[in-house]
Amino acid sequence: MQRSGRPLLYSPQFVAGFASALREARTDLHEMRLRHLCELAELQGEVAALREVVLMVIGILSQQTEVDLAKLQRELETVFARFERDPARRLH
Repeated sequence: MQRSGRPLLYSPQFVAGFASALREARTDLHEMRLRHLCELAELQGEVAALREVVLMVIGILSQQTEVDLAKLQRELETVFARFERDPARRLH
């Protein structure tokens, strides 16, 4: 097919089909973007929940560590109290 003595590079059917394919691709990309945004929101919610759990565990472990340290300190004081030297008593 020729126009004005030059060959026609693209037919009207090809151009219409290409435009249709581009519209479908744009629609698919919008749908995919929406799905990805939804998945991202879900993952962000899971990360927030995990962060809360980790913070609770850290708090509990911190409290337990303080309790353990206090207990160790009392035990050390008891042991040192047993080894205190009586000043009236000779060293040997």
